[in-house]
Amino acid sequence: MKNITEKLIGLFKSGYCTPQIARIAKHIKEPSTTIHYNIKKLESEGAIKAYKAVFDYKKINQGTCNYVFINLGQDHYGDPEQIAYQLAKYDEVESIDICTGEFELIIKLRTKDIDEYYEFVKKIIKKYGFRRTESVTSLKQVKTEFVIL
Repeated sequence: MKNITEKLIGLFKSGYCTPQIARIAKHIKEPSTTIHYNIKKLESEGAIKAYKAVFDYKKINQGTCNYVFINLGQDHYGDPEQIAYQLAKYDEVESIDICTGEFELIIKLRTKDIDEYYEFVKKIIKKYGFRRTESVTSLKQVKTEFVIL
């Protein structure tokens, strides 16, 4: 059988998962039509942005997780959103936040290993001219996307 795992993972990461209405109905003991109506209402109001699978990242070859704290360079300090949206386009970036305090941006990165992480960080520091970065490596993730692992 043809192996399309990589294609599926990419789709699941970008929101191609849907709620299992029959399973939800059974769990909360409500009719499927009521659940469907409420889900569609939340979607139309923009409260639900996407549906996403929660992965065991080691099993999909992205087991290294690092948080990178970034001080923007003088050229970009006044517009952190512009840099954040550019960085968000990289596959390695799981999340990015604009924040207050000592750093302007926090990026959560998923890579195969520490070498891939290192190459990625070198590339973005050079490209965007960050003033300073600091990294923290996650040793084990216990909860993600509101799911206890």
